[in-house]
Amino acid sequence: MPAVNGVLRACWLAILACLVVTPASAQDVVADFFRGRQITIYVGSSAGGGYDTYARLIARYFGNHIPGNPTVVVENMPGAGSNKAAGYIYSVAPKDGTAIAAVFPGALLDPLIGDVNVQHDPTKLLYVGNANSDVYICFLRSDAPAKTFPDAFSHEVILGASNAGGTTRDLPAMMNNLLGTKFRVVTGYAGSKEITLAIERNEVNGACGIGWTGLPTMHPDWFSKKLMNVIVQVDIKGHPDLNTMGVPLAAQFAKTDEDRQVMELIESQGVFGRPYVMPPGVPAERAAALRKAFVATFKDPALRAEGDKMQLDLDSMSGDDLQALVAKLYALPPTIVARAKAALIYSPPK
Repeated sequence: MPAVNGVLRACWLAILACLVVTPASAQDVVADFFRGRQITIYVGSSAGGGYDTYARLIARYFGNHIPGNPTVVVENMPGAGSNKAAGYIYSVAPKDGTAIAAVFPGALLDPLIGDVNVQHDPTKLLYVGNANSDVYICFLRSDAPAKTFPDAFSHEVILGASNAGGTTRDLPAMMNNLLGTKFRVVTGYAGSKEITLAIERNEVNGACGIGWTGLPTMHPDWFSKKLMNVIVQVDIKGHPDLNTMGVPLAAQFAKTDEDRQVMELIESQGVFGRPYVMPPGVPAERAAALRKAFVATFKDPALRAEGDKMQLDLDSMSGDDLQALVAKLYALPPTIVARAKAALIYSPPK
């Protein structure tokens, strides 16, 4: 009997050892892979804009929370409303966890409702997380032909934009088609930095589809000295500060309930204002580690302190939640999707 008890005891100890060792071993395997390696975050816009600013902040702390503590660097890859970066991550980048892209939310919705061909499938991408939700706005120079949003229904204004797939081009197109605004969109700017420079030079009257987050920080004189007017929020709920100021929501001007639903589908990309994606095929244990590290990074007191000094909103979303949201959007009724797609076709106002 003592011999039998001894065998049973040994079996139980072996089982407990497996339960204890297996997770640690899995983490060790991930750490062994990332140790001494470099992770590149490809930003789908030019240097100096909001997406670039967030990515560089994240890069300074992200590696501290990844097993193996790899080096994290940022590389800019602007083009095609960040669809260039999304396509690179999907088809070209190594599928081992060393390549991540920070893309415009339009890159996730374009294959569903956009009017351009893209080289990626958002339902197959793996989502690391979302840096913050954003509230997209339309703002105009104080000397622009329109002073308020209702003015934009009767006065043509010229807006700077990136390209199809970017919010600065797609949101004005949506409002022209569904509401009847007279926005003339000039595309081809690499990112928000170039658009805002064009506004300062009076090449264009303003922009729609740039996030309110961080804009007053990057251009403090614009709003404190009333050089610019925020005329509308292109968002489902709006920003508390702008709501208090009485800046209207674009959907309030929708003519029908279905129009409002279409607008809300397109505006939903503001919920994932700055998404970070990985290629399909990244090993599950590495993808899980990167998602966990992303959440931990946004809880890092040092990152939050630096973000506060930069006056950045750090309302992050986990990769799991973002993955579920994208899947939900791609399961919407075909009629709503078809109307949203039609709403994003841009035609210059007559």
